[in-house]
Parts: sequence; structure tokens; C-alpha cells
Amino acid sequence: MLLNRTFLGAGGVGLRGLAACFAGVKAVCARSEAVFRRPVKIVFLLLSICLLGCAGGHRPAPVFDRYNPAEKPPPYYIVSAGDTLFSIAWRYGFDVQRLANANNISPPYVIYPGQAVQLKERYEAPSRQPVKSKATTVARPVEKKSVPPKVPSRSAKVAAVAGDERWRWPIKGPLLRGFVATGQAHKGIDIGGKMGEPVRASRGGVVVYAGSGLVGYGNLLILKHSERYLSAYGHNRLLLVKEGDSINAGDKIAELGDSGTDSAKLHFEVRIDGKPVDPLKLLNRR
Repeated sequence: MLLNRTFLGAGGVGLRGLAACFAGVKAVCARSEAVFRRPVKIVFLLLSICLLGCAGGHRPAPVFDRYNPAEKPPPYYIVSAGDTLFSIAWRYGFDVQRLANANNISPPYVIYPGQAVQLKERYEAPSRQPVKSKATTVARPVEKKSVPPKVPSRSAKVAAVAGDERWRWPIKGPLLRGFVATGQAHKGIDIGGKMGEPVRASRGGVVVYAGSGLVGYGNLLILKHSERYLSAYGHNRLLLVKEGDSINAGDKIAELGDSGTDSAKLHFEVRIDGKPVDPLKLLNRR
């Protein structure tokens, strides 16, 4: 009876359960020593049974997917140090330009710690140009001068990504996990690789976020390729570029790592108008 009561009382798992087990062993051994005069064998026997009973009730801790479906946004977001409007839009699945419109924030979208950002979008209607009245006087012909053609700036090239530019694989490793649009969403793809392996820009653009403020991504880079296209590179060991840097396709931008995850791999995402799309539909086949 005493043995049964002892194990029933030690049904918990962890330190409390073990403490109860050993307390029961001590009590049983005290009585057993007086009756059977064989304390050593009884101690080892009961201790073994007790530990097996306690271990049998242990359950492994659940493991949750780091990439959960987009959380329902609150009305406001209070800006913290390291945040950018791009990282806030990325977190809640907004188009950064429409988010900026809703908050009357003009390019280059500078925000400050403590600032309240409304988490909503607003479409801007194109402004109409005033119609000028036709002049009644006839203008004198102006002699045309040859003007050298303007060379587009690097920022202009980024703003209008070439239509024939292909998306490159950022690393050459195997595909570990694909894109999942519904249910327990996985908003990008995971690519395996070696620790420290070069991570390269999939397409030319500008770095709009470099940091570790987004939970589940580790050290993260976000590149802006056009007004509609963004790409992200997560779990890096080391970031080699900073916000504002102009990047060419194939440039080394980071070193592969395991920050924010359990193994060395790259998490790669592409978003169009703030919405995640399957990168495999954009990347060249290999």
C-alpha cells in the first residue's frame, strides 16, 4: 500500500516528481530494512522502478513553425530602434508605399523611435495637372541644339528593373522547404548550405533593411528591386551590406548562418506589392 501511494504521489514530471520519488524510496526503505534486513538491494530496486516511472510520464516539448500566418495587425505600431517602414510593412504584409500614404510619410520613408504608425493602406489617386490655356501669339522658332543623352543613375535603374533580368538563386544548396500559401504558411523557401557560404543578391536593388528585429528571421536583409518587388534573405551569420547600399545581381551581401533557426540555411522570400509569392516561380530552373 505504501509503495502504491508513493508512486501515485510522484505522478508529476520534473523536480517535484523526482523529489516525491526519492521521498517515497526513503520511506519504503526505512520499513523494508526493519522487515527484510536487506536494505541495499531494496534501495536499488525501488530507485530503478521510481526513475522509470517518472521518466515514463515525460513528454517532449512541442516545436512550433517559426513562419506563422500573417498576424492580424493592431490599429497602430509603435516604432522601436532599428525599425524601418519597410520592415514594418514586411511584418504585417503591407505595400510600403500604401502604408506610407496612409501615414503621410514621404520618401525616403524616415521614421523615429516612439512614432505611432497606423497599420493600414491608402491608395493615392493620380493628381490631375491643370490645363493651360492656349496662347494666341505665335512663338518664334527656336534653334535646336544637340544635347548629349542623359545616362540613367543607378537609383533610376533600380526603380525600373529590367524586364529581362532573371532572378538568380542566392546560394547553390538544395531546396529544404518550399513555399506554403495556406494554413501554417511558409512565406518563402529554405535553401541548405554550409556555414559561412556566400549569400548573393538574387537581383539588383537597394538595401532597405539590415538587422535582426523581425522575429524568426535572424539576421535579415531586405532588398528593394522596384516599386513593386522586394526580396529577403534570412538566418545569415554576417551581414556584409548596410541600409541604403546599391546592389547588383550576384553581389555578395551576407554569409550563410543559423541565426534565428536550428541549422545552417537561407530563408529566401519575394514579395510583390507587399504580398508573398512563391520564389520558385521566379527563379531560373537549375
